[in-house]
Amino acid sequence: MSEELGMQEMVTLKTIAETLNTSNDLSLMLDTVVSKLLELTGLTAGWVFLINERGDYTCVSDYNLPPALLREDKEPMRTGTCWCVNRFKDGRLNHAVNIINCKRLENAVEFKWGDTHNITHHATVPLRSGDKMLGLLNVAAPAKDHFSDSELALLQGVAYQIGSAMERMRLYRAEQRRADLYAKLGEFSTDLGLAVNECSNSDALSVKVVKLLGQHYDWPLTAMIQQKNDVYTVQAAYTGGIVQTLSSASLSIEAANHMNRVINSHRAVSLSAIEMNEIFTRGEPDKTMDSLVSGIAAPLPYHTPGETRILMIRLGTSGPTRADFEVLEALAEHITASWESLKLAENRRELARLEERNRLARDLHDSVNQILFSLSLTAKGVESMLSGSEQLHPAVEAMKDIRSLSQEALKEMRALIMQLRPAGLEEGLLQALQEYGTSQGLQVVVNRTGMRSLPRNIEEALWRIGQEALNNVRKHAGVRSAEVTLKLSDYEAMLTVTDKGKGGANKPKSSSGSSLGLSIMKERAESLGGRLEIVSSSRKGTTVTAVIPLPFEAV
Repeated sequence: MSEELGMQEMVTLKTIAETLNTSNDLSLMLDTVVSKLLELTGLTAGWVFLINERGDYTCVSDYNLPPALLREDKEPMRTGTCWCVNRFKDGRLNHAVNIINCKRLENAVEFKWGDTHNITHHATVPLRSGDKMLGLLNVAAPAKDHFSDSELALLQGVAYQIGSAMERMRLYRAEQRRADLYAKLGEFSTDLGLAVNECSNSDALSVKVVKLLGQHYDWPLTAMIQQKNDVYTVQAAYTGGIVQTLSSASLSIEAANHMNRVINSHRAVSLSAIEMNEIFTRGEPDKTMDSLVSGIAAPLPYHTPGETRILMIRLGTSGPTRADFEVLEALAEHITASWESLKLAENRRELARLEERNRLARDLHDSVNQILFSLSLTAKGVESMLSGSEQLHPAVEAMKDIRSLSQEALKEMRALIMQLRPAGLEEGLLQALQEYGTSQGLQVVVNRTGMRSLPRNIEEALWRIGQEALNNVRKHAGVRSAEVTLKLSDYEAMLTVTDKGKGGANKPKSSSGSSLGLSIMKERAESLGGRLEIVSSSRKGTTVTAVIPLPFEAV
């Protein structure tokens, strides 16, 4: 190699190195480098392909392409295949080489796409950073069908510089994105803390979470997946500035398997485009979910007993970065803390309601209950005084009615106080119902199948349902005995109240006192995801059955 030629190569490498350090924008940097390289080497055309792990290629930069390759918005550079790309995918292109001919240019001649500027061949150089393969640099000139070893060596040196610069830019963009994502995390956390006070339950909070994520982050799609009773549903999704509630249909078996993989991983995992489509479109076309690309999903480490939730995002065409995984896991922790705060707030409200009911029960006991008791005693005394005369006083019958009504009102008041302040639950649900039935003048036989603890809200709901059922036995069945059975399994609690009375129980309506009670029982069961069944006949009596699902954590 002559000294002049060597000096020219040194100047070229130095100029390219300086050019690479002038920008952190990849497209601008590549356009500038390609044009500068062609200027220094006397070549006329050049282009760069970036090729990802899946083998998909993109022409990210070009300079002075012949008209034949510019047709229809550079379609020949965006579609089809060629020798250099195929060899790159196969792992056989490790250094700068001569290309005997170019498939794209051959097609241009064959199909008469336009002028090729007499370019038939090009050199191709792999772009790499360490062991990481990034893409290809191609350069050409009219009537040039061969590149010397020194030319290829120079191109290889330039390619190493470009590869290193691309990796530097990638790291710079990743750090910049990480900083941006974490800055938005602080803003999201502040808004989420305010949203907790506006939400009355976890479902409302899920919708609010999805909306806030969509507003703070640039992810094309954010969604919350809910698992309840082993069924997965898309609870809410935010895309295109709109929150969609999609919980009406459960996910397919394939999509559910993907969700199980996420839960079992205990951390954020990536989802392919195929998996994303299985989750959101269920195999059916959906314009709002078109072209779903890869995504990330992270399980929420804390969840309501019996339920699990998964936070999911869809990414842009650039694919996931380490920062996306880190921030999604941090978001899952923040959302978990918010759910815990919401649960504590619900517990505080429940304690406040219990305290208010206890206060009301004490007030009723100290005031109205005592007055009714006094009224009953007074009526009995007046009745005794009037009955002692020789001639029966006409007010005696009225006093009897007053005494009877006051005693009935006293019994109803005691039952109301018992409902407001459920004493005896600490000894167990069946014991409390048996004692309550005894206080109402009923003989109650209790049976139990299965052993496990009941959450407080479920135990209290069954207690209220059992109370109302025993009240109906006392008022309407015409008998003084009932049977209460509690069956517990791993998945549900079943409370049955049976009597052998005259039957005729109404279906839950609000037209009468008794049917209103049945409606209230039904609402209590359904509020916990359960159901209420009533079977009544004049020959066999009435059976009231409440079935409520149990959380698996209580086993």
